[in-house]
Amino acid sequence: MARAASSDRESADHEQDATVRRSPLAMAVLVLLTGHPQHPYGLRQRIREWQKDQVINVTQANAIYQTIGRLERHGLIEAVETAREERRPERTLYLTTDRGRQLSRRWVRDLLSTPINEYPSFPAALSFASALPHDEMVTALVERLRTAERQLVAFDAATEEGLAAADRSPSLLDLADHEYRRAMAEAELTWLRGFLDRITG
Repeated sequence: MARAASSDRESADHEQDATVRRSPLAMAVLVLLTGHPQHPYGLRQRIREWQKDQVINVTQANAIYQTIGRLERHGLIEAVETAREERRPERTLYLTTDRGRQLSRRWVRDLLSTPINEYPSFPAALSFASALPHDEMVTALVERLRTAERQLVAFDAATEEGLAAADRSPSLLDLADHEYRRAMAEAELTWLRGFLDRITG
């Protein structure tokens, strides 16, 4: 009887979890609050310090507060303490619940295993590139190529600086997102150069 009740509860939780809107920021919040109570501002700072703001959008400070409010309403995180530091307003510390931890693992697993169409803007622009006169399109693509080359140099410099400042040697997994983004940047540069050669040759 107890096993059946537990199974029913798990099934209900799973159905409720399916209604939670998944986002990279929500996933990051759930993972970072697992076992480590933090307040929203601290979470945002941590994401930036780890340079995860290149893959997790925390540009708008309000976004993290909205995400935390949404996850708390769904019972995926909970307030565990309210702390006040000298001359600062009260800050609520949050912690991921067991359900939140299970859901975050499922999200990470699903996103690692299943490719999804994220509708990036560059391919969308390419699909309508013929709306521009040929010379204007070429000029725009050359400008993108030059900008992408500068960004890759800056990315490499920032990575080296981050590694030099780290208090420990990062693991392969710590750098996985960096390696992936660099590989994608290199792939775009290779494609741009080849495509420009074909349409200007």
